[in-house]
Amino acid sequence: MNFLNGVTLLLLYQLAGEISVLLLRIPVPGPVLGMLMLFLSLWLRGRPSASLDSASSALLSHLSLLFVPAGVGLITHLDRIAQEWLPIAITLLLSTLITMSASAAIMLAVMRLQPKGGQDND
Repeated sequence: MNFLNGVTLLLLYQLAGEISVLLLRIPVPGPVLGMLMLFLSLWLRGRPSASLDSASSALLSHLSLLFVPAGVGLITHLDRIAQEWLPIAITLLLSTLITMSASAAIMLAVMRLQPKGGQDND
């Protein structure tokens, strides 16, 4: 029953995100907004409930199964991918470079904010 309560909570946050996107006409996917709402709730609360912890652990243990639909989609549209390989390759290359650059910039900014001396404050 604990798992079911956690999954229900996750689905309620997704539903809240979907409804918010439809009502506010925000150009963000509903599940993303729902996950942001869940993050803010957990941040304010400080820790997840036992049911949410149980459901998220179970879902994460089977995370590889969630990639099966994406793989099926790739195989289904393989002819279109073959036709448009150049724009796809350019997009993948540029998005990788942008992500790496942004990650490096964030790391440098965080390193500048940390106190000098190399001592941990644990």
